[in-house]
Amino acid sequence: MTPRPEVETAVADAHRHGWALVLAATARVARDLDLAEECVQEAYAAALASWARDGIPNNPQAWLTTAAKRRAMDALRRDQTFRSKLPLLVEPEGTQAEVALDEPAALDPEDVVPDERLRLIFMCCHPALAREAQSALTLRLVCGVTTADIARAFLVSEPTMAARMTRAKKKISAARIPFRVPGAAELPDRLHAVLGVIHVLFTAGHTAPSGASLVRTDLVDQSLRLTRTLRELMPDEREVRGLLALVLVTDARRATRIDADGRLLRLEDQDRSLWDRSAMAEAHDMIVDGLRGGRPGRYVLQAAIASLYAEAPSYDQTDWPQIVTLYDELLSVWPSPVVALNRTVAVSMVSGPEQALEQVAELEKDSHLARYQYLPAIKADLLQRLGRPQEASIAYRQALELAGNDTERVFLAERLAGLSGG
Repeated sequence: MTPRPEVETAVADAHRHGWALVLAATARVARDLDLAEECVQEAYAAALASWARDGIPNNPQAWLTTAAKRRAMDALRRDQTFRSKLPLLVEPEGTQAEVALDEPAALDPEDVVPDERLRLIFMCCHPALAREAQSALTLRLVCGVTTADIARAFLVSEPTMAARMTRAKKKISAARIPFRVPGAAELPDRLHAVLGVIHVLFTAGHTAPSGASLVRTDLVDQSLRLTRTLRELMPDEREVRGLLALVLVTDARRATRIDADGRLLRLEDQDRSLWDRSAMAEAHDMIVDGLRGGRPGRYVLQAAIASLYAEAPSYDQTDWPQIVTLYDELLSVWPSPVVALNRTVAVSMVSGPEQALEQVAELEKDSHLARYQYLPAIKADLLQRLGRPQEASIAYRQALELAGNDTERVFLAERLAGLSGG
């Protein structure tokens, strides 16, 4: 039976908005990420046929959760039956925790994370895994970000990222890493990784790595909700407040980033009167607090930079020297080549495009930026400002080859066409 369009749309919406919650509930039964993911995928596939036959349920997420949990419980029953009938071919009894099959696993007594999705992120960010593996696995399983988009976020190829996630899941299984909610005492050790996951999630939503839309509002809203929940959970953590401020002040420009025809607008061309002033004010207070009382961390500094951009009366009146200073401080706590590249934009406004271009040339030697579309895009803009259209044309073409978002591709193509040598 071919699903009706409305059924396909309902399943797609349920996947976009409910995948993480369904997975979280299923994982509590399965106690295994691979099994939980497999059961959830089967539940979504079954929904296409079942909903076409019986109608779309009033609560699709509840239907999917029930279906996925039943599959997980059935799989665990089969596994326990296998173990009981073939004792000589499996590990000795008692080496693996028994799982209650008649009801979902009980909450850990020290479960202090109130949000189901945030709880699952803390679970996945286990310190036994490499930091990048924690983030990638969580983004894929919990947040529903595609492997290709995660690869773009981490500046690696899709096969490389897929292999990393596979190794991470195998390590979870081989090392018998317990799938449980961390206790209150364990949360601080996982906080940095959790913040990193939410930051990448927001970045992937703010400018979607691929697709037709510039912004994925579902990912942006999800990251904002998660950060607010995290702040309620850990209100004294400066970096939590810093990340919330960064999300707020950056997303305050959402309504002005494209024009009526869907074309990308640069920061200098956006209507500042339409920016969300209440969000900017909320962010400002947290940034001021974050800059006091010791050396600020990466999220507080990123938020401070974004706030300087946002609070300037105009693009030309931006406090560029102060932004360069903040970038220098940010590089000292987070020596990222992407940060160094972003710094060159401010340098070009303080010291001129020639000096900035020299710094971009040095960054081109960094293999981490070989797949990063914004390096040739920034280079092209600097070359254009220096009156070197033929070289700018080459750089714009390089950026076009790397860009995956349709809105950005149109913008780059128009910039290329506008060059006298393009």
